[in-house]
Amino acid sequence: MMMDYWRFDGGIGFSVTHWLLFAIMVMVVLYPVGRTLSRIGFSPFWSVLALIPFINLIALWVLAFADWPAPKRGA
Repeated sequence: MMMDYWRFDGGIGFSVTHWLLFAIMVMVVLYPVGRTLSRIGFSPFWSVLALIPFINLIALWVLAFADWPAPKRGA
């Protein structure tokens, strides 16, 4: 086939390399989003919504118009 050279495992399915790269990319996205959410008072588990197409846009708009905690004074 024409696209067989893109597969890492000989065409059987997703290889270990694929899943490793996928896990790294998920961590690269979820960790900073989770840290940001926890700093503004939301649960970091809401960062999973960043991986779902269109739901992530709705969550971004909800976050933009949500009441954030006041910044700490004198810190």
